Amino acid sequence: MNILLKKRQWKIAFLLFAGIIVLGSIFYTSNLVKKLALEEEKKVKLWADALTSINSDPNQDITLLTKILEQNETTPIILTNEEGEITDHRNLSLPDNDSEKKLKKILYEMQRGGLHFEIELYGVKTILYYDDSSLLKQLEIYPYIQLGLIFFLALLAYLVFSVTKKAEQDQVWVGMSKETAHQLGTPISSLLAWVELLKEADIDKTMTQEMGKDVERLEVIAERFSKIGSKPVLVSNDIKLILEDSINYLKKRSSNKVVFTVNMDEKIEFKPAINKELFSWVIENTTKNAIDAMSGAGHLSFDLSKLQNNLCLDISDTGKGIHKKQFHTIFEPGYTTKKRGWGLGLSLAKRIIEEYHGGKIFVLRSELGKGSCIRILLPTN
Repeated sequence: MNILLKKRQWKIAFLLFAGIIVLGSIFYTSNLVKKLALEEEKKVKLWADALTSINSDPNQDITLLTKILEQNETTPIILTNEEGEITDHRNLSLPDNDSEKKLKKILYEMQRGGLHFEIELYGVKTILYYDDSSLLKQLEIYPYIQLGLIFFLALLAYLVFSVTKKAEQDQVWVGMSKETAHQLGTPISSLLAWVELLKEADIDKTMTQEMGKDVERLEVIAERFSKIGSKPVLVSNDIKLILEDSINYLKKRSSNKVVFTVNMDEKIEFKPAINKELFSWVIENTTKNAIDAMSGAGHLSFDLSKLQNNLCLDISDTGKGIHKKQFHTIFEPGYTTKKRGWGLGLSLAKRIIEEYHGGKIFVLRSELGKGSCIRILLPTN
């Protein structure tokens, strides 16, 4: 199981846990609102009964009933007769002008809400319409406000975590790269000395030449690692020569079952500002990834052309291909389908092309079982 899959599983588990907490909180708040709504309904019913009782028997002691009526200071109420004409209202905030129009609009909303009682006042049938109090309405929207705040805080935490994590990763990458370059220095110097001694001995020159090339390659690798974390020097270079050198090196160290095809537009004369060591590293990482996808046997093609304001390099293979949803994932650090490896090759390639050279690298096309094509774009302006 690769690192990215484990991270994804942890993220899913965290989101599920957070979702359960949010849903639980919303469910609890909704139940609380329902209970308060029932209590408010009972209070309005009690208020209506008190009003009916006062008007039915004027001679009774109305002290307690009056207190009941006076306590209703929050629930909006409108009284209408059978014809729908408004006869009284309570706890409504009405403007100084067009108060009648506003009152009719409130009545219409109350009628749509369906909260009402039928009572009898002075022997006349009266309909009492009411609505939720302002406090209850605030509680009703509270779960959504709560959800919005949780979402905002989660997003903010994610952004802060991502920025911090990226900064830490950058520091680790730079530290590892510098240390790797430093550690390679001593054995490379020793190997150079041994190659010189072998040249003086009576040994096949082709052998020492190849050994010398490999030692030079180690020097290039050490140079590449030393540049990570530092702004690379970009110099006008012949991309055709860099591409040819990289391909020739890889050819000699790949299976003879891998067929290399190189197509370069001869009209291209532009020499882009690139860092030779880092750009050749991109070619090598991308090519090795393609060879692995073909399991060491297949056809690998390199097509260099001019595309609008860019130099375009397409690296195509006849490997196993990748699913469309993985087009972006393969460039993430840690992504790998191999049993061995850290999954950093294409991630490094993306960083070198996009952050250091201002270009683009992406999967142009891929078909499962037929192969893939990686496109690299370098700006010409």
